[in-house]
Amino acid sequence: MDPTSLAHHLLIAMPQLDDPGFGQTVTYIIEHDEQGAMGLTLNRPLEHINLSRVLDSMKITPRVPVPDEVHPVVAGGPVNTQTGFILHPPCEQMWHSTVVLQSGLWLTTSKDVLEAIACGQGPSHSLVALGYAGWEAGQLEQELAENAWLTTPAQPEMVFDVPFAERWHAAARQIGIDLHLISTQAGHS
Repeated sequence: MDPTSLAHHLLIAMPQLDDPGFGQTVTYIIEHDEQGAMGLTLNRPLEHINLSRVLDSMKITPRVPVPDEVHPVVAGGPVNTQTGFILHPPCEQMWHSTVVLQSGLWLTTSKDVLEAIACGQGPSHSLVALGYAGWEAGQLEQELAENAWLTTPAQPEMVFDVPFAERWHAAARQIGIDLHLISTQAGHS
C-alpha cells in the first residue's frame, strides 16, 4: 500500500469548509491513489429513507425485523446516489461483491447481502450508504493543502457505535482536536 494513501482513513471536514455537501462531515476513504479517491460520508442519515424502504424498492421482503438503529441509511455522497454501499463488520460468509478493507470493515455492494439481512442471516449491523464521494486525481491532495480536511485512521467504532450527531466532533477528538476551538476564519499577518 502506498504510504501517502489515505485509504482506510477518515476525512474530517474543517469548520471553515462551507460546502453544503461536505460541511461538518466525516468521510471514510475506501480508495485513494494517483487516479483519485472514493469515500463514503458517515454522518448524513437520510430522514425519509430507511432500510425497509430500500428493501421494498428492491422487491425484497424482510422475514425478520430490520431495525433502523442497527442498519441505518446515510447519504454516502453526491455521486451515483442510486447505488448502495454496505459497510459492515466481518461475518461468517462473504457475499458476491464483498471486499475486505484494512480497517477491520467489510464493504459489500451486491444485492445478496441485503437479502441476507432481510432473512436474518446477514451482518448483525451495517451502515447502508446511498451514493459516494469522489475526487479526481490531485483534487483531494489540493483540498488537504488548503486545510479543508483533517485525517485520522478509521476505526469501526466510528462507523457503528458513535451517534450520527456526535461523529464529526468524536472523529476530531481521536486526534486530540476540539473543533469548537478552531476558528472558521484564517488569520493573515
